[in-house]
Amino acid sequence: MLDYADDWNAFIRDVLGARLDRQQRNAVDLIQHNRRLAVQSGHARGKDYLAACVSLTFLCVYYPSKVINTAPTDRQVKAIMMTEIGKLHANARVNLGGELLAGMIRMPAEDWFLIGFKAADRKHEAWTGFHSPNILVVVTEASGVEDETHNVIEGVLTGSMSRELLIFNPNRSSGEAFRASRDPKYAKMKLSCLNAPNVRAKKILIPGQVDYEWVADKVGKPGWSQEIDAADIDRVAFHDFKFDGRWYRPSDLFLVKVMGEFPRESEEQLIPLSWLEASHDRWSESQANTGNVRLGADIAGMGNDRTVFAPRYENFVDSFLVYSKADHMETAGRIKTAIGSYGTAFIDSIGEGAGVYSRLVELGANAVSAKFSEAANGLRDMTGEREFVNMRAYCYWALRDALDSKLGGVLALPPDDELDQELTSIQWAVQSNGKIKIEPKDDIKKRIARSPDKADAVALTFWPDFSLTNFAFASGQMRE
Repeated sequence: MLDYADDWNAFIRDVLGARLDRQQRNAVDLIQHNRRLAVQSGHARGKDYLAACVSLTFLCVYYPSKVINTAPTDRQVKAIMMTEIGKLHANARVNLGGELLAGMIRMPAEDWFLIGFKAADRKHEAWTGFHSPNILVVVTEASGVEDETHNVIEGVLTGSMSRELLIFNPNRSSGEAFRASRDPKYAKMKLSCLNAPNVRAKKILIPGQVDYEWVADKVGKPGWSQEIDAADIDRVAFHDFKFDGRWYRPSDLFLVKVMGEFPRESEEQLIPLSWLEASHDRWSESQANTGNVRLGADIAGMGNDRTVFAPRYENFVDSFLVYSKADHMETAGRIKTAIGSYGTAFIDSIGEGAGVYSRLVELGANAVSAKFSEAANGLRDMTGEREFVNMRAYCYWALRDALDSKLGGVLALPPDDELDQELTSIQWAVQSNGKIKIEPKDDIKKRIARSPDKADAVALTFWPDFSLTNFAFASGQMRE
């Protein structure tokens, strides 16, 4: 085993029996010969598999050694990283030794092990016990780990063979992962889906990695990228790219999920993608509350638009319920069933929603007519400083406040590409009177080629109750 210390890729190939693509092998060489490596990656580009290969290689070729795998959530550590490591350990071509436990591989010496844990679960003092002459710290989804944890990790990397591997989707334009992409002390690697082996070959060469069909779908999907003329190409400012002979300009969603690039995130963007990614992590680690539901209902008619229900239980939004071509009576019945005896439905009662709301009133259901066009007189944001042009601006800003990491970031949203696309596409501005407005819905439709139904449904759940006892629960915001 020790002979492989000079060639980690050979160990991965010969002993683990793992197949890495050319870029992944380059990443292995970089972390072998550099103290720090930052790998930013697109979707399904094999970053977790790469991290697992590096982790197990370091554990086996150095003695004694300590390998730490950490991430922002338990799911990322246990269900993804430790599961991947466990499979490699079990399927290796030779017996690697050691005892595979929950969240740990214990080797035949006290100071020789691999461990995985959620970053926030370890008090900073506990990290001091991880010093070793041979130590590797792997931080998965590193953009979601707080700077304080990164600072503690720095204090652990004191051994003669010390390595730090940051691996992440670049969804946050701040923090250590973002700085690492620009810091000369880090070696750097990007894993873009556009040049993945399966995509370039248009056939499956490496099972489990991103394929051509997935990328082609995202290239052609409105709101993800936009075809441009060759005369307008600007690779530096916009990361314009060529795909199947045509040039495209990516949105923030495409930049992060496909190209492995950081989002541009202008000041006019209502909700940054990084906030949504954090909310998805909270959702994956949470369970729906059993309290009364606040159901946002964006109502469509018999055409192409969809009727979308967003059930919110305090700070948890459950999976969306989506229906198409349903008449008003059927929709009203579904809403009444969804809210039960104690929940409340907030109905977009302009246009198609008016008939549904009227029917719910006839049925004695607890329904609220929520017209986004109404004035928001007296309503302010969570800081008490901002006022709003109308209820649409107020509700969307309440949603924004519930996601804002600086204000606590409590809302948990289900992972949903459509929702992310809608919320990251919405822009806001300040009028001359100082009040906030949200861009017209028709402008959003033009940008993403459909109605932002899911975003509207979630925003409706933040319609204020106005009662003293329920208002804070409804929005967390202030009323004069």
